[in-house]
Amino acid sequence: MEPEAPLVRDPQLLKGVLPMLVLALLEGDESYGYELVTRLHGAGLTGVATGTVYPVLTRLERDGHLASRLVASDAGPARKYYRPTDAGRAALAVANASWHSLAAVVDHVLAAPEEER
Repeated sequence: MEPEAPLVRDPQLLKGVLPMLVLALLEGDESYGYELVTRLHGAGLTGVATGTVYPVLTRLERDGHLASRLVASDAGPARKYYRPTDAGRAALAVANASWHSLAAVVDHVLAAPEEER
């Protein structure tokens, strides 16, 4: 059994990476907002609220990184499904590279002996 992922308790850390995570989750399969929240919870980000994800989706769509379509539902109102655009895939590639670069610096600093920091 895999160890449970640590909770991200700092909302500012999450705020910075949530658009990247949303784009990454949508890259493989289009999804609607609540389903994305469920997928984020399944990935270990259990503190992410629905009210946090919808503004990110709106911003990504406004910036041209997501396209959407309405799909009728038998169980209620139509659902808005999102998928990345070419610009969204390009933005994800840039964010991914930036994240790995930043993470390498952070890991290096944190791993350094205290007297070298």
